Amino acid sequence: VCSSDLKRLESLMQKDPGFETFLQDQIKAHKLLQDDDMSDEKEESDNGIESADGTFPSAAAGRVLNISKINNWCQIVKEQHKLSVLPSLLNAYRSACHYGAESTYVNASASSPVIQNKETFCSILMFMLSEGDNLFRGFSGISSKSKVEAVLKLKGSSKWESVKPMIKSYLTSTLFLLNQSSETDILAFALTRLRASLIFFAPFPSLHRKLMEVAVHLWATGGGALSSCSFLVLHDMASLFNQDCYDKCLKKTYRAILSRSKVVDATCLEHIEFLKNSFVELCSIHLQRSIQLATISIQKLARIFQLGLQTKRKEALKKICSWEYAVCIDLWVSLVSVNKDSDLHGLLFAIIQVIIGVASLFSGQRYFPLKLKCIQWLNDLSSSSGIFIPISSLALDILDSSPSKELAKPSKCVVNLSTTLKLPKHWLKSRDFQEECVFAAVELLSGHFLQWSYHISFPELATVPVIRLKQFHDKSTVESLRRTVKRLLDQVEKNIDLVQRKREDVSFSPKDQASADAFLQIEKSGNAPFIQYYKSVMQNAANRK
Repeated sequence: VCSSDLKRLESLMQKDPGFETFLQDQIKAHKLLQDDDMSDEKEESDNGIESADGTFPSAAAGRVLNISKINNWCQIVKEQHKLSVLPSLLNAYRSACHYGAESTYVNASASSPVIQNKETFCSILMFMLSEGDNLFRGFSGISSKSKVEAVLKLKGSSKWESVKPMIKSYLTSTLFLLNQSSETDILAFALTRLRASLIFFAPFPSLHRKLMEVAVHLWATGGGALSSCSFLVLHDMASLFNQDCYDKCLKKTYRAILSRSKVVDATCLEHIEFLKNSFVELCSIHLQRSIQLATISIQKLARIFQLGLQTKRKEALKKICSWEYAVCIDLWVSLVSVNKDSDLHGLLFAIIQVIIGVASLFSGQRYFPLKLKCIQWLNDLSSSSGIFIPISSLALDILDSSPSKELAKPSKCVVNLSTTLKLPKHWLKSRDFQEECVFAAVELLSGHFLQWSYHISFPELATVPVIRLKQFHDKSTVESLRRTVKRLLDQVEKNIDLVQRKREDVSFSPKDQASADAFLQIEKSGNAPFIQYYKSVMQNAANRK
């Protein structure tokens, strides 16, 4: 208080003696309030409210914990259901989750117990991860079948307030473990147990966000069981929580896939395939909301393609012939193909235009792998939607562009067109490249013909491809390739004869769409000749790989 204020107070006290009494009463009341605040803080601390570092007041603070002490606590909590012992266990669990972290040794909290050895560490970790969810459900009165709403209804109740800091401590410590540990088995087990406790994240939005981030990271960068466990957590989060959570989960996983696809080699393609399939499954939870993301993404793909088509600049073309671009197309092709019973025609036609554009943009032999992927995508879309897509001309272009004379130069390494997008120049003169081009074109044509092999218009559909196949067969001097193409030719011509004979016996007109669609549906069985031929072609392809 400044000197001028003091003078004013003194003058007021002299003029009005009652003011002095009022002032003294206010000072006493203020002191009483301060005393009450201090007593409240002490009581709150004694009631087990966790401190800033996530620990609880405990008799074991700063002590060395051994295996016998931990086993005793575990037995008391599990069998006698004593809530008073749980804070000590949670402090021990927090220390276990921080075990080995630099901060544990540099800035160790005096309230944190010390883990004696690895045996004690494993005992604490296994008990809390295995029993934590059951304990918290028991103490809070929530059944195993309860949903998020049940936890949110508890907010504000005395029962919830007693267990809330403990649940938060458990979740926080486990999230730290997920960020700290490098052992995949521990990470997978911790994720599995957190998945069981997902509903407890509802009252803690910040922890909810952290879990999503770490789950997305482990899903994208991990592998095997770790990625699977991470995805199950993400899937349940997207299903259990609100639409805002679903949208965030979808966007984060989408960005993670694209980020993972920037650098791709043959060893990680299987993992990217897993990421793609799991992302499509995630999209299928709320398909209408996923369509918004898919539409924006496909529009961006179209803009990148238009820029490359107009400028033909190296940078623009490089963006198109990249794994990031290819994986993005593959995502939406899979989404449309898997959800074939849904109305996704807007996405279907948009992605078809992009794929045909990409397939036509690159004409050189070095880009055959990308072109083959485009044809396969179109085959998948045509098969799932039942819409005819002119694929045969694209596949025949590859066949015509491949060398027709036998190349004597052997390849220094195995040519696998499925693991690359652009071939090195020295591969173009190898015998393996020549064979792979022909085999791949035949496989794609077989898949295309298979879909329409029993359609009433098959003879017209196959007329031009048959002519071009005969031309390749006549000019090729490689006997093994001639045999492969001749076998396809024979099967197509036999199928043309079959359809033509059956067409002569029909009594309906071309305008009768229902009858035309039902044409030869009985003959289209697993033992049909063309189906058997296609199976043998794909079996040979699998054997080559």
